[in-house]
Amino acid sequence: MTILDNINLQVKSGETAAIVGPSGAGKSTLLALLAGLDEPTSGQVWIDGTELTALDEDGRASIRNQQVGFVFQSFHLLPAFTALENVLLPLELGGIAGATESARKALEQVGLTHRLRHYPRQLSGGEKQRVAIARAFVTRPALLFADEPTGNLDNKTGQYIMNLLFKLNARHNTTLVLVTHDVSAAKRCIRVIELSAGKIINFPAG
Repeated sequence: MTILDNINLQVKSGETAAIVGPSGAGKSTLLALLAGLDEPTSGQVWIDGTELTALDEDGRASIRNQQVGFVFQSFHLLPAFTALENVLLPLELGGIAGATESARKALEQVGLTHRLRHYPRQLSGGEKQRVAIARAFVTRPALLFADEPTGNLDNKTGQYIMNLLFKLNARHNTTLVLVTHDVSAAKRCIRVIELSAGKIINFPAG
């Protein structure tokens, strides 16, 4: 079964790009390939001059740890860790100095100073996503992937989260690749990649 067929695209440093299309079009698969979470059966994926598809899993993981942040629809927080500990984790894995203070500041930026010691089960959906965003940005990644980051949230909370995501993206000059069904969110991006049945049917040149 072919999920993606003859995909060819480039997103420039500092750009915002939305991947849109109907369910089953291959949006999340494309994001996973771009991030090096999955391997294509053929073709190449490059991030900042490094060919991900030429690396083994440890090599791809190293690139992700150094340059990439993620925000997922289902938050992917560790339930046994507090909000602060969830944000601390990528810093500690990277052996980064001043990790606790950086994590505190990241949570402050998303308005969760009062929730540092709370566990995911004690947080609302919007608060969980804010923790996930803080974790994604705390390492100052060059590239951020977001897969339906408001998909599990009500409209009002989803709008708040999307505004926060674009605000932090602009502040840190991060390249953002966003999978979304939200038309208004897609329109905020510099470029829109439209998929249908595994093929790109619209990708304006940059």
